[in-house]
Amino acid sequence: MIEPMCGRFTLTHVHGFFMRFQLMDQQAQLRPRFNIAPTQEHPVIISQSSNQMLMMRWGLVPFWTKDPKIGNRLINARAETVATKPAFRTPIKRKRCLVPATGFYEWKRLDDGKVPYYVHLKDDSMFAFAGLYDSWLNPDGGRLMTFTIITTTPNAMMGKIHNRMPVLLNQEDEGLWLTKDPLPDSELKRIFKPYPASSMEAYEVSTEVNNPRIENEGLVRPSR
Repeated sequence: MIEPMCGRFTLTHVHGFFMRFQLMDQQAQLRPRFNIAPTQEHPVIISQSSNQMLMMRWGLVPFWTKDPKIGNRLINARAETVATKPAFRTPIKRKRCLVPATGFYEWKRLDDGKVPYYVHLKDDSMFAFAGLYDSWLNPDGGRLMTFTIITTTPNAMMGKIHNRMPVLLNQEDEGLWLTKDPLPDSELKRIFKPYPASSMEAYEVSTEVNNPRIENEGLVRPSR
């Protein structure tokens, strides 16, 4: 059975954030986050002549929908079908974004339930998920900005935990991902390859992460 993936992530440190993502405007106040959940807001990077940071809600609401609650079901986009699904086929052409993170959680299914794991880069550095965004105009004239995270097949390490993983972009591909023009299928296929397992690590963490209202540094510490 294919289960939802990626449902929680982190931005455990923000020092160097603006330089890392080549942001000219450095006035925004950011704080570390240890349990980012769907429907919550998160800083997302888009390109408008230069890189810009916008706060967006996690869960894509397509511009054409009449019901914004659809975003609750669109927290992820599968790499294999992102170019054809109605909600994603326009954003994949011209509304690609970077979703900054330092790690994510995934739950391994065991006979007696699910066990949460924290997954991050071995050097604990910031990275960016491959994301898509859209802008929805509500009946009152307000604008809602939302995003989704693309997922792909797992690498060798993630395959022991789950059958999907988010697309972590290589840093050298971030500029290409932010361009406004459609990317050829060959480039998308290359970008959507799973991030190398040799650069990542995962370990079991507390089940407190199951509760999106809990937010503290202890969530990313090993439970064993």
